[in-house]
Amino acid sequence: MIRHGVTGTEMPPSGMWDNELLQIMAYLRSLNSVTPPAEAVAGNVDHGKQLFTSNCASCHRVDGQGGRLGPDLSRIGVARSRAALTREIRTPSEWIAPNYETVTLVMKDGQKVRAVKKNEDAFSIQVMDARERLQGYLKANLQDVQHDTASMMPAFPPQRLNDSDLNDVIGYLTTLRGANEVAAR
Repeated sequence: MIRHGVTGTEMPPSGMWDNELLQIMAYLRSLNSVTPPAEAVAGNVDHGKQLFTSNCASCHRVDGQGGRLGPDLSRIGVARSRAALTREIRTPSEWIAPNYETVTLVMKDGQKVRAVKKNEDAFSIQVMDARERLQGYLKANLQDVQHDTASMMPAFPPQRLNDSDLNDVIGYLTTLRGANEVAAR
């Protein structure tokens, strides 16, 4: 994971030498026995869950429930800081995870399909459209593939989601640590 990074998180791939990676791995293993202190949850978690369910669950999954267009957020509480969550909710186009890049496919007849790119090579592109349909296209059959800089996720500025509600949503998201998934195994 250190060498290749973790898709959908803030952890980038590393170009370190093998001996440096082994030293980091040894250090991380030494930390395994220490339990970090729990962060105090801020905000009204129940209200945050309601807001998430009504605004976000159509695209994001939590513990097997919800949409598949956006990233699964079942463990987002251990993967993102409050600052990162705020940035990704307020301005989602600032940073887009590699498996969630937005593209617009322009067909030969001019029709456009805006979707999330799942895979691309020199000859084809696979996307998931807004209705969560996986589709593959041969590039030879397309007029153009436009790589968008805007995320499919809408921005939630203060006019759309006030600071108190944002605090509640983030409070809920910080409780998502994958415990239900682990307990089910």
